[in-house]
Amino acid sequence: MKLLFVAAFALFVLSTLDKADSSAYDKIVYHSRVRARKEGTNVCALQQVMGTKKKYFSTCRNWYQGTICGKKATVLYECCPGYMKLDGMRGCPAVAPIDHVYGTLGLVKASLTQEYSDISKLRPEIEGSGSYTFFAPSDEAWKLLDDTVRNALVSNVNIELYNALHYHMANKRLLTKDLRNGMTVTSMYNDLGLLINHYPNGVVTVNCARIIQGNQVATNGVVHVIDRVISAVGNTIKDVIEVDDELTTLSDVAQDSNFLEKLGQPGHYTLFAATNEAFESLGSNVLNRIRNDKEALKAFLNFHLLDSVQCSEAIMSGSSYQTMEGNNIEIGCDGDSLTVNGIKMVLKKDIVTTNGVIHLIDQVLMPDSAKQVMELMGSSQSTFADMVSELGLAAVMKPEAEYTLLAPLDVAFNTEVMSMDHSLLKIILENHIMKRKISLGQLYNGQLLETIGGKFLRVFIYRTAVCIENSCLVRGSKEGSNGAIHLTRTLLKPAESNMFEMLKENGRFKIFLSLIEAAGLTDLLKQEGGFTLFAPSDKAFAALSDSDLMLLKSDINVLRTILLYHMTNGIFIGGGLEAGVTNLLKSLQGSNLKVLFDKGNKTVLVNSVQVPESDIMATNGVIHFVDQILYPGDIPIGSMDLLKILKRIITYMQIRYISGFKYQEIPLTFIKKVVTRVIPEVSVTKVTRIIQPEPKITKVTRIVTASDVSRIDANTNFDPETLTKMIQAGSRRRGIE
Repeated sequence: MKLLFVAAFALFVLSTLDKADSSAYDKIVYHSRVRARKEGTNVCALQQVMGTKKKYFSTCRNWYQGTICGKKATVLYECCPGYMKLDGMRGCPAVAPIDHVYGTLGLVKASLTQEYSDISKLRPEIEGSGSYTFFAPSDEAWKLLDDTVRNALVSNVNIELYNALHYHMANKRLLTKDLRNGMTVTSMYNDLGLLINHYPNGVVTVNCARIIQGNQVATNGVVHVIDRVISAVGNTIKDVIEVDDELTTLSDVAQDSNFLEKLGQPGHYTLFAATNEAFESLGSNVLNRIRNDKEALKAFLNFHLLDSVQCSEAIMSGSSYQTMEGNNIEIGCDGDSLTVNGIKMVLKKDIVTTNGVIHLIDQVLMPDSAKQVMELMGSSQSTFADMVSELGLAAVMKPEAEYTLLAPLDVAFNTEVMSMDHSLLKIILENHIMKRKISLGQLYNGQLLETIGGKFLRVFIYRTAVCIENSCLVRGSKEGSNGAIHLTRTLLKPAESNMFEMLKENGRFKIFLSLIEAAGLTDLLKQEGGFTLFAPSDKAFAALSDSDLMLLKSDINVLRTILLYHMTNGIFIGGGLEAGVTNLLKSLQGSNLKVLFDKGNKTVLVNSVQVPESDIMATNGVIHFVDQILYPGDIPIGSMDLLKILKRIITYMQIRYISGFKYQEIPLTFIKKVVTRVIPEVSVTKVTRIIQPEPKITKVTRIVTASDVSRIDANTNFDPETLTKMIQAGSRRRGIE
C-alpha cells in the first residue's frame, strides 16, 4: 500500500509539470510526446544523429528538416522521462518506481555514477534524508573523460572523487522548470557555482553539459542525466586569456582598451577568442592599423563577444546572434564542429568560466565597422573594386579621409561598359565615390552628394526605395571605419542639361517643343526645380496634319491642359515607384496620372501607355519618353473638331464629349519669373595731390561718367545730370585735372 501511494505521488508530480509554468525543456518534451502519440501512451519521439549516440528532443525546425547540425537524424521512440514499458502492453503505461537518489541513478542507467558514489562513500548521503539535485554524468560521459583524469579520480576515492561528485550536486531539489537561464546554482563542493543555461530550443546545460534526461524524481530529490563530466570553475574569462599561451596576442591587443577589464567583471558572455596563429594570418599592417584606431579596435574586439552564454551543445542549427559590437554573427554546427558564419573555425569549445564561456577560433572575426571602405566590398561588387584600383581611383582615396562608395553590382558592367575608353570610364566611376561618409540613415530627399570629381548627385527618398540620380539602392549597405558603401544595380548618370536642352538635342521631340512654345511653357522646361515629364515623341503626333496642329495651338487653355497633364511636381524614377500597385502622381494640370512599375522586367506604364525609355535625368527633373499623348480622363471635350483630332492620337481611352464645354485657365504659379537687371559699369580714376607745407598725401576720387549712366543712388533731390555737372565744376575750381 505504501509503494502504491509513493508511485501515485510520483505520477502526480510528473503530471503537474505540464500544468505548472512549463519551461522550454518541458514544452519540447511535450511536443515529442505529441509526435509519438501513434506509438502509444507516454512515448516520446527523439532524433538521433546518424553515426553517433547523440539523441535530442528536437525542435520543429530540426524535426521537419530531418537533420541536426547538418547531419541526417533518425527518429527513435522511447518512453518519456518517468515512464516504463510493460510486457505485452503498447506504449509506456507504467510509472517508473520511485526510489532515493542512489537507487534512481541505476534506474536512469547512470550506473558508473552510481558505482563511483558507492566507492567514494557518497552512497549513504544520497540514500538518506534530504532534498538533492544530482546532475549525473551518463556512462558515456565518464568514458569520454580522459583516462588519466578518470583513473586519478577513482584511485583517490577519499577526496577527489567525492569532491567531484559533490560538485555535481545541489542541496535543493530543482526541476527543469526551476533551472532558469543565466542562474548560478550553489554546488555542494565548497559552494562553487554551477552555471545554468536554459535555451529557447529546450536545451538545458550545466557548465555547458547538456541535460539529456531530466526530472527523474526521487524520494529525496531529483536526478538529471548530463552528457559530460563537469569540472569546478573558478576563473573569469580575463583570467583564462592572461594565462593561456595560445592567447598572448589577444591579451596584448585587449590591453590597448578596457576590453580585458570588462571580461574580468561579472556577466554572461561568450567569447570567440582568436589564437596567436589567427592574428598572424590577419597580417601586421592590418592589426597595427586597427590598434591605432581606438574606435576600430573597440569594434573589432566587441565583434568577438556575445552578451549571452552560447554553449556548443545548445547549437542544433545555424542561428544569428547579436555581438557586443552591434552587428550579428551566425553560430551553427556541422556534425560535432561549431561554425561561425558558416566556417569551421572553432578549435576548442566550451571553456567554462565564472562569467561565461570561451571558444577558441583559428580566424579573426572582422566587423565592417573596423574595415576601411575599400575592404567593405564583397564578391558581387568585385568588378567595381577591380576597376577602382586599376584606374587609380583607390590611390586617390586617402586612408585618413572619409568616403562613401556607390558600388554597382557586377551585372552593371556589361560588354558595352567594359569596352569604353578608360579615361571616360574613370570619369563615370568618379561619380560613384563621395567625398565624405554618409550612412543610409543620413540620406534625405533633395540632398546633394559631392563626388571626388566635383559633381553633385541628388538623393530621392520614396516609400519603398532610396535612389541617387537614376539608380536605386539595393540591400547591402555597410559602414566601415572611414566610410560607407551602398549598392546599386546600374551605373549612375548625373544630369548635364535641363529638360528643354535634352529634348532639343535629342531631335525626336520637335512637335512637342513647338506646342510647349505655343503654350508659353518653354521657361518651365528650362527653370530650376524638380519635375517629372512624360514627353511625347514626334511619333505620338504622326496622325496629325499641320492644320490639326494649328487647331490645337489656337486655344491656349486646351493646349496647356493637355501639355501640363504630362508633367508632375517632384522627381519620380522607375525604381522609386512602388511595384504591384497604382502610383498616383498629381499632374501640374491637376488630374492624377496612374503609373505602374513592373519590378520584374523594369518597365513603366502611365495610364496603361508603355514607357519605352525611362529615367533620363535632367538637371531639373527626369524625363520618361512616351509614344502616345496622355489626356486626363475626368476632363471632357466640348468641340467636335478637337474631339476628332484627339481620337486619332489618343487610342488607349474613351474621351467624353460634352457640347460647349470650355477649358478653364490654369494659373501658372509653378513657373518662376526671372527678372534680369543690367547694372552699367562706372569707370573710377584715382588722383593723388600733394599739399604744402607739410608732406601729406590725400587720395581724391574723380568719377568719370559713362555715356549710359541711368541711376545714382543718393539721399538728395538732384537729378543725375545736375549732380554730375556740379562734381565736374568743383573739380575745375580745385585745379584737379
